[in-house]
Amino acid sequence: MAHGFTRTWSIRPEKDTFLGAENPFESMMARFDEAAHHLNLEPSLHKVLRHPEKQVIVAVPVLLDNGEVEVFTGYRVLYNTARGPAKGGIRFDLQVTLDEVKALAAWMTWKCAVVNLPFGGSKGGVVCDPATMSMGELERLTRRYTAGIISLLGPDSDVPAPDVNTNERMMAWIMDTYSMHKRHTVTAVVTGKPVAMGGSLGRREATGRGCMIVTREALKQLNMPIQGTRVVVQGFGNVGSISAQLMQEQGMKIVGVSDKEGGLYNPKGLDVKELMQHVKEHRVLSRYPNAEPVSNADLLTLECDVLVPAALENVITEENASRIRARIICEGANGPTSADADPILQDAGIMVIPDILANAGGVTVSYFEWVQDRAGFFWDEETVNSRLERIMINSYQEVSAMAQRAKVSMRIAAYMVSIDRVAAVHRLRGMYA
Repeated sequence: MAHGFTRTWSIRPEKDTFLGAENPFESMMARFDEAAHHLNLEPSLHKVLRHPEKQVIVAVPVLLDNGEVEVFTGYRVLYNTARGPAKGGIRFDLQVTLDEVKALAAWMTWKCAVVNLPFGGSKGGVVCDPATMSMGELERLTRRYTAGIISLLGPDSDVPAPDVNTNERMMAWIMDTYSMHKRHTVTAVVTGKPVAMGGSLGRREATGRGCMIVTREALKQLNMPIQGTRVVVQGFGNVGSISAQLMQEQGMKIVGVSDKEGGLYNPKGLDVKELMQHVKEHRVLSRYPNAEPVSNADLLTLECDVLVPAALENVITEENASRIRARIICEGANGPTSADADPILQDAGIMVIPDILANAGGVTVSYFEWVQDRAGFFWDEETVNSRLERIMINSYQEVSAMAQRAKVSMRIAAYMVSIDRVAAVHRLRGMYA
């Protein structure tokens, strides 16, 4: 073993949100229970759909560049596969927990069902700090984690994708590792790959494009003009920046944006392409000259027509929900609104386009990638975008119709549509005994 090893791998304490009322799994299941009640779901199916099918924890030993060996912890949860192969991302982060992965796998189940994809839901993660790791260490980590969960993976069983701190290069490593074990190339085992090796055109923009499409549909439903609609976007990563860019191209006015360092506000409107160039050069939004700084907390309560929380879980809570001044909230992130905040927003007459619908554009184009890989026939970007638009519009209209018919919020309606579809397949398949 090498001597003088100084790097530490201390695990930060679990997020406070996983220890109390804001536990993401319980927050999500509170919505599930309400939707199941409205559907009069049979108690037996209620029990089945409340439990993940498989929860796997693996040790991931990795040889570091200095000759030391570190053992990381990896998770993979398959929540439900009644409708088809499990689908869900893999994240690398120090704050990955089993509760978080379980909640995200459940979200993926409902998200795939609400847009009527033939997938179930899964999620995975490794507890690590990728910012401190070399490219070689990340590759060895990715490949060893893949080997650890390989019995779950496959185009017909479980199909991973990028998530927090993972990207298309890591998906290429997963595909290669799986293919080497299978002794032939299997492109459809993961999505979010480079286009050169079976990735889909339009995938990078898909989640933001989906947010734009459902926001546009909501504005139409509420008889609000698209031109000049004031939008605030919290989070300027892939989803937030693409949402802002596409909304601006539709004629909406982006008046506020933020990243982890803080926010920017300009009531006359921000130039999103200029902001994206600024972030490319400086890595953060701060010091952008054509706007006034605003805190992340204050950004959420700016006066606007549409608020797009596109970063973290639980940013709209019981504490700040009453101060939200948007007419529409489009949830670009997973779980940005706590269960306690929902009734406050509903009483204030704020329409919430829920995460499982609003950010389903990403998994929809992942489905397109899986289909193209299996067919060996690839579509142009215009075909991808037009098919995405059709699915997102149809899904929005189905959820809106359910909300009006059952007299519930858009969120509960989205869960009702999803649960009804998953439950219907369970009834048809019956119980294997």
